[in-house]
Amino acid sequence: QVQLVESGGGLIQAGGSLRLSCAASGLAVSTNTMAWFRQAPGKEREFVASNRGKYAFTDYGHFVKGRFTISRDNAKNTLYLQMFGLKPDDSAVYYCAAFRGDGGLGGRPPTISGSYDYWGQGTQVTVSS
Repeated sequence: QVQLVESGGGLIQAGGSLRLSCAASGLAVSTNTMAWFRQAPGKEREFVASNRGKYAFTDYGHFVKGRFTISRDNAKNTLYLQMFGLKPDDSAVYYCAAFRGDGGLGGRPPTISGSYDYWGQGTQVTVSS
C-alpha cells in the first residue's frame, strides 16, 4: 500500500521560505516519478515540480522561475520542495503525488495530474502580504 504524507506547510510572510516534505512508503522515490502539485480555492490543480527516475530528471511549472527546488533523499525515501521568495499567489494546498516508473519516452507526462496514481492529503501554505 502506497502512502504519501506531506508536512512543512504553514503561514509565512511574503518573501519568506518554506521546505515541504513528503514521506513515502510502499514506493521508492529513487526509481519512480514523484511530484508536487498545488491547488488554491476556486482554481484547478496546478503542476509545481516533478522528480523522476534513477537519474532524478526534474521539471518545473512555468510560474516557478527559479524560486522552488525539488529534491529527494533516497535513504529517507522522502521528497522535498524548497520554496524561496514566496508570494501571496503561492498560497494553496500543496500535494505530493506519485506514479510507478519514470515516465520515459512515450510514457506518462509528469506535468499532468492525471498521470498520477497516488496522492497525499496535502499541506496548506499561506503567504501573507
